[in-house]
Amino acid sequence: MNKIKLPLKILAVALMSQLSISNIAYAETFHPNANKLDLLWKVIDHDIGENIFLGSLTITNNGTEVLGDKDWSLYFSSVRPPASVLPSDNIDGINARKQMLAQNVLLKNADAAASGDYFVLEPVTGFEPILPGESREIMITAQYWQMLKNDSPSGFHISYNGKAPQAVSVGVMMDPSDPKQTRQSIHDNMPVQTAQLRFIENNTEKSSVFVQHQVVPQIQTAELTDGAFLTLLGWTASIKAPESLNKEALYLQSALKDLMKGAFPINATNPNVAGIINLKITPQLDIDADGVADNEGYKLEIDPFNGITIEGKDASGVFYGIQTLRQLIPNDVYQASVSANKMQHAVLPAMISLDAPRFEYRGMMLDVARNFQSKETLLKLIDLLAYYKINKFEINVANDEGWRIEIPGIPELTEFGAKRGYDLNETKMLHTFMGASNGLLPGDGIEGKPENIVEANNGVKPDFQGFEVAQQNFLGQGWGYYTVDDFKDILKYAADRHIDVILEYDFPAHARAAIKSMEYRYNKYKDTDIVEANRYRLIDPLDESKYYTPQFYTDNIVNPSLDGTYAFLEKVISETKAMYDAVPGAEVTRLHGGGDELPHLDPNEWWAKSPAIQQNPETAGKTDAELFDYFFTRWVSIINLNGFKMASWGDVLTHNGTGNIDYGELYPIFWNNVWGWGNEHQSYAFANKGYQVVLSHATNLYFDLAYSKHPDEIGYHWAGYTDTKKAFEYRPFNIYANGKTDKLGNPVEWNPNWVTLTDEGKKNIVGLQGQLFSENAKSPEIMEYLVFPKLLGVAERAWVTKMPAELPIDQNGKSPMDQAWDTFSNTLGQHALSKLEYIQPVDVYEQLTPQHGVNYRIPLPGAVVEAGVLNINTRFPGLRSQYSLDGGQTWLPYYAPVKVSHATIVKTRNITVSGRSSRVESVPNS
Repeated sequence: MNKIKLPLKILAVALMSQLSISNIAYAETFHPNANKLDLLWKVIDHDIGENIFLGSLTITNNGTEVLGDKDWSLYFSSVRPPASVLPSDNIDGINARKQMLAQNVLLKNADAAASGDYFVLEPVTGFEPILPGESREIMITAQYWQMLKNDSPSGFHISYNGKAPQAVSVGVMMDPSDPKQTRQSIHDNMPVQTAQLRFIENNTEKSSVFVQHQVVPQIQTAELTDGAFLTLLGWTASIKAPESLNKEALYLQSALKDLMKGAFPINATNPNVAGIINLKITPQLDIDADGVADNEGYKLEIDPFNGITIEGKDASGVFYGIQTLRQLIPNDVYQASVSANKMQHAVLPAMISLDAPRFEYRGMMLDVARNFQSKETLLKLIDLLAYYKINKFEINVANDEGWRIEIPGIPELTEFGAKRGYDLNETKMLHTFMGASNGLLPGDGIEGKPENIVEANNGVKPDFQGFEVAQQNFLGQGWGYYTVDDFKDILKYAADRHIDVILEYDFPAHARAAIKSMEYRYNKYKDTDIVEANRYRLIDPLDESKYYTPQFYTDNIVNPSLDGTYAFLEKVISETKAMYDAVPGAEVTRLHGGGDELPHLDPNEWWAKSPAIQQNPETAGKTDAELFDYFFTRWVSIINLNGFKMASWGDVLTHNGTGNIDYGELYPIFWNNVWGWGNEHQSYAFANKGYQVVLSHATNLYFDLAYSKHPDEIGYHWAGYTDTKKAFEYRPFNIYANGKTDKLGNPVEWNPNWVTLTDEGKKNIVGLQGQLFSENAKSPEIMEYLVFPKLLGVAERAWVTKMPAELPIDQNGKSPMDQAWDTFSNTLGQHALSKLEYIQPVDVYEQLTPQHGVNYRIPLPGAVVEAGVLNINTRFPGLRSQYSLDGGQTWLPYYAPVKVSHATIVKTRNITVSGRSSRVESVPNS
């Protein structure tokens, strides 16, 4: 522990001299206000051992009172737990506890259950008080590694004498140029992103984009009509549609009114022929001329004299034709649409296009359990998914950290399970997680939190183009849920956009919010009605089984022997089915039952020491794996009997059960292809066995993984780093082609155990799903940053039938995939991202606050200074780059190489058409 002496404040000196009391006596009487304490977390060294690193927490006392030697507890969350909480026989834990005691502090689990990422730092005998004006650096050994600032401890709050805690602000320091801070281990060869490295990687030249590629996902075929065009006039345009396409017509009308002046009447009398947009269904529509009609396919014809015709094989096909038409409308129309000078017309190329999807399942999963997102945020996201022809939206509404949907008859799920905060015994709410409780609002037991996001961000308005310190200072929403009516609204909004909503209830593990909510319910009824108290109870209170999950939980698995477990699940699913049934048009398709991340057996045990297991004849004597089989078979049955098909994580098939039982009809989603973990091939193995598989491979399709390795990026990195290019380059039928380097930047070697897809197996790959787990999605803006533009790469791979050939590089050093990426990156830079700046949700029934734009990630430019000349390039040609020679006070547009030899500091950034900026980065000028 380093003691740093600073000049004492005059007031503090005066008070202490007048009162003539010792530091220790003074500390027993007073404590500094929490807002007078500053904290700083630093990463110091990853080279101290395997799966541990050294960090430090500096406490600065800016108050007039002493931070004493006792009677205070500093609470915080950390996804990198202190090593001091490791088991008593773990050598790293032993050394970490010695380290803490040598500094006269304890660092331990905060909550009574000792479960999760919640910890507390407290002084012990010998702790030297921190005087006013003084700082103390406490060295802390933490588990795993920290590559990004958002891995830091967060949500600090201090309690004096056991009273209500008050928020304390924390800062984070990491030096990107220090390998000890940014290298996970000696095996880590993944470079930290720099302007120079990006300059090498950004090897796409700006080029014109053919109309077929101006749309995302690209159109299968597009034939232009000799340079002809149609001027769609807002004051004369109209929509023609049969009653069966009324929803699609209303949607198109609303979308066009957002973009241009005009009424766009539906089925007008005496319409202008050249202004008619004709919607119709042709069930026999065969896009690829193979003699079979193509589901969701469409034909779009734009004729200068006869207007626009959108012909779909079905209503979905018509709807996707509408999305293509929306994307063909020029950028300047989008830009003007949010100004006072909305345009009255749009010029469209005369053309005929044919299009249909490659996969029937084109999905995105959003976790709202870790950090809740409002109904309005979901509706906006659903509209954006529709824009890119995504047709499945999975919502993870139940996980360890929160229960996010009202279930009639079990109000405790939301009374208790939809809240997090300071509740060490969890009598009224779940304890805080990831530093997020009730955001910046009161009610969670933590006082003195920042009043607004600017204050949480140390007085700076956040740009949400990378890490903001507000993320560690209570930003994030641990409170919230969807009412029955909210969910019905979500279902209808999605159904109108041809999107199926799939809920995920994750069991038997990841069930802590449900378990604790039902314990809250048990305690409510136990003294008055023991039958009611036990009706939905999910655990055996006498169970002494020990386990530790990847998220550090010790109590998140439901017990498979209890009647309450199945009564609870039946109630939840039947009430869920009732919500679907109440919404006309809402498809009852799949329901995701989870089944992932039970910690590997030995040394973990799931139910081995549960008396209730042995007392139930149906479960007595079974192994943990057999008990999993028993539970999951019943879980599948409950879901099926309520009319849903059972989706699950691939873990259910690969390693949780015995492997020799048939769970019935199961639709697995495979996520774990992390290079080197040994599961890379599992999705293909089960597709070959006949399972209908959805691919959600983490290395390419996880939106919550950071875009690149740099401390200021947002996200996780357990499976590596995933950017838009990785999503675009994903090969569903040959994922091994994507395995160039592992998460540490080392070459991936072919594993002879890997399985390739058979022809029949390829037919069983039904689609792709991009995933966003929300530990770091602490605001709607951050959520959008993580999703966009990665989602566009996923949409491309899920829809476009023709994959780039797997051929060697040509004479220009480019493979077919490289060439396809060059086209796609130009599409983003010149067309797609410009539209995202101004796009508005198509709010047919005026359910949303008027808004426009998406906070997509703006890539930082690549840049080098050689011989005093600055060169800049960008990931997506078409974005504008700027540079500054005066430290960022003024910015100059970059057009061509420019001499900067006279400047000591050169800064660069990219700018969007609306003026939003990427992060700023300095370029060495030596």
